[in-house]
Amino acid sequence: MRQKRAKTYRKLMSLYRLSFGFREPYQVLVDAEMCRIAIESKLDLAKQLGTVLQGTVKPMITQCSIHELYLQGKAQQPAVDLAKTFERRKCNHKEAIPGDECLASVVGNTNQHRYVIATLSQPLRAQLRLIPAVPIVHINRAVMILEPPSNETLRVKHQSEQQALGAAPSELAKIPSQPTNPPRRKKGPKGPNPLSVKKKVVRPTDMRMLRGGSSESLPIGEKRMREGEDEQVPAPHKRKRRRKHSGFTTTPVVG
Repeated sequence: MRQKRAKTYRKLMSLYRLSFGFREPYQVLVDAEMCRIAIESKLDLAKQLGTVLQGTVKPMITQCSIHELYLQGKAQQPAVDLAKTFERRKCNHKEAIPGDECLASVVGNTNQHRYVIATLSQPLRAQLRLIPAVPIVHINRAVMILEPPSNETLRVKHQSEQQALGAAPSELAKIPSQPTNPPRRKKGPKGPNPLSVKKKVVRPTDMRMLRGGSSESLPIGEKRMREGEDEQVPAPHKRKRRRKHSGFTTTPVVG
């Protein structure tokens, strides 16, 4: 089996385990036609079922399906021998009925016992898709395939998730199946790019920035403040020059 298909099947079985309580070993109900095709295609049915379901399996068959193989004559004796190796599932039918009807009655309306159905019957597969939580396996050109979950299975899964979150059934009916697209916002006229617009040059109005400026050009308030500062500054003290004294004294000569 290819890695991509194996990954898909692993996700499907994880859905059935987490949402509907399936557990290993998976109980697989096999019909008569599946046994016959397995013999013709030389498939190891139990091994292939374990590979597709990504786990251990327990193949099972009803007495009605075995009786259906007996009716096909001695040519199907190998298929009968294969069916006898599987576990017998009691269907409680006193008289044998067709295999499709037998499997449908065992599954019921809810698949309470969590069976996986391995069948090639198209009518039975269509009927089982209307029942939630029924994994279906069939063979196509000697390749065993696990069908994707039915719409009914996905609906029940979504409903159980919403109920777990606390949403009421009346509120679930109001939830749209697909989210509505919000209306697109209309764009207005585009202005100039602020990065490409030349910035406005602010010219200095203060004449003090210019060289050779005088106090006459200052505003009246600043001029008065400047005059007040000039009046408050005291005049610098003028230092007096000290006279130098000679380093020696002269004595008068007496003569």
